[in-house]
Amino acid sequence: MIKRTEFLSKVYGLANGHSLDVYEREVAGYATARNVLTSMTPQQVVDEAKKANLRGRGGAGFPMGVKWSFMRPHPTKPSYLVINADEGEPGTHKDRTIMEWNPHSVIEGCIIGCYAIGAHVAYIYVRDELHLSKARLWGAIAEAKAKGYLGATPFGKAYPVEVYVHTGAGAYICGEETALINSLEGKRGEPRLKPPFPAQAGVYGCPTTVNNLETIAAVPSAFRMGCDEFSKLSALHAINDGGFRLYGINGHVKKPGVVELGVGPTLNELIYDIGGGVTGDRKVMCVIPGGSSTPVLRPEETVDAPDEKSPLHAWHGKSVFDVPLGVDTMRGVGTMLGTCCITVLAEGTCPVLAMHNLMQFYRHESCGQCTPCREGGAWLLRTVDKLLDNNATMQELDQLHDIANNIMGNTICAFGEGTAMPALGFLKKFRPEFEAYVRGERNRKDATLTPS
Repeated sequence: MIKRTEFLSKVYGLANGHSLDVYEREVAGYATARNVLTSMTPQQVVDEAKKANLRGRGGAGFPMGVKWSFMRPHPTKPSYLVINADEGEPGTHKDRTIMEWNPHSVIEGCIIGCYAIGAHVAYIYVRDELHLSKARLWGAIAEAKAKGYLGATPFGKAYPVEVYVHTGAGAYICGEETALINSLEGKRGEPRLKPPFPAQAGVYGCPTTVNNLETIAAVPSAFRMGCDEFSKLSALHAINDGGFRLYGINGHVKKPGVVELGVGPTLNELIYDIGGGVTGDRKVMCVIPGGSSTPVLRPEETVDAPDEKSPLHAWHGKSVFDVPLGVDTMRGVGTMLGTCCITVLAEGTCPVLAMHNLMQFYRHESCGQCTPCREGGAWLLRTVDKLLDNNATMQELDQLHDIANNIMGNTICAFGEGTAMPALGFLKKFRPEFEAYVRGERNRKDATLTPS
């Protein structure tokens, strides 16, 4: 059952909703940060954050409170908080709405996060193209500093906190946290080998925590209501996936957009109850559930969880479209929650052309550091091009599986897997459509991503 919430989105659409005055009036803005800094110790903040079961909203889904707990004070080095707002995943645009319409939630979250991990500086890394987002964040920083919420003594507490906005250069790879850190330092945006992890050696070799922007923006709401109660907003809090999320609905739906809900709506609820159904009243061919790097799901797929101890047992035998969207539930059905922005593809869409579209993106955005990703991504694209032109053999179609599988697990970061997983998903679930191109029964001229 859909649980609508209005924590981040309450100020969306209000006149000057991005301003400090509206933020303080509508959601008691900065009162939570004041309370945290003046009445809690950093360790108490971390312990409370763990109760929220706030899984990272950027893709990996790692618990925020646990990530904060990895930070340890260094005797000579400062600590840093870095906010990943390099929102470049195709089909994902939720963080942009926060920056443009509720930037103060980000700044307040940064204050609480800095205090929790022992940092005095937060950097918000925003992709270059989001000019209004950057302007709104800088404006929020200026308003907060003028009120004494940032600076040497926020809320009268002798704990300096400064927040800065850093502009990226539009490279998708900088959404990976260590590539982001390299870019922040003025280096080429390439992922680093791990270990050491950022908590040990991040920005300038100092202890660093990297949080997604929506994750940090949800922190004030979690602490305002109590992190345990925050967790219970979710239909999945019993399996450690709590709170609310922003859900993006894209593709062939009548009402695309971003909506705030308690964690756990189903794909059917997002498509039909929120998205108004499929354009042209067609049937759903498939859904990419969480940004383009997640494997597709088809409505005829069912849950296979006969073990009563499985978190998916309650949905055994049901359509995967009836499973609550969560980090672990989506892993259980063979995909990922990712950024939680779904893309709906209606019947009549060509899955081969859809895969080709994605492979173009991933081939272009590979940083080139790892051979399997650099060469494998290009190889995938060339082969799908041949398929669309009816020039590929059945052996080359079979080879696509080998190419993608040889990328999996053989790269420094998850970008390679983000290339391979959607490719493998399309190949597995639409094999007959791919074979039709080999046999010459379909061709590029007839292929479409927008069925009429």
